[in-house]
Amino acid sequence: MDKEIRVKFNGGREVIGLLKGFDQLMNLVLDEVKETVRDEEGNESTRPLGLVVARGTLLTAISPLDGSQEIQNPFLNAEEE
Repeated sequence: MDKEIRVKFNGGREVIGLLKGFDQLMNLVLDEVKETVRDEEGNESTRPLGLVVARGTLLTAISPLDGSQEIQNPFLNAEEE
């Protein structure tokens, strides 16, 4: 609680915000939310959303920002080998 987390949704949306609450269905309440928007060329920008209630059925991944880092997908080139 009150830690920054990254949340990925069905459809590719991704946000970062402070976890304020959750329930048994993994519905989340996030504050100070910023959405990361990517265009077709791969350019990233962020936009502030404020307070968000995220429905648990739409979540695909939840990860803490502290102590985690993004790595390259090890299965991406598996077909080439």
